[in-house]
Amino acid sequence: MTENDISEDLFEQELSLLLLYLASWTEGKGLAPRAWRNHRFEILRALTAKGYLFDSKGAKSVHLTAEGVAAAKELEKKYRRAADPARL
Repeated sequence: MTENDISEDLFEQELSLLLLYLASWTEGKGLAPRAWRNHRFEILRALTAKGYLFDSKGAKSVHLTAEGVAAAKELEKKYRRAADPARL
């Protein structure tokens, strides 16, 4: 695997985590946010291995962990800064 492949995989994982977070919902106060599993399974497995998702076996959704939510919030800041027209 080349460095370019690794950075591409990381980019896909970051965007997938961010999209999962942005499209998530909670089913009650204090419960973990859930999101539909509409991403590539290898990416979902990688995010689960990093501790960002708790895979609900057999369910059509995944739970975001506290670490996953925190990482997604940081990614949101990162990509919003990068898209800020004032920085161009």
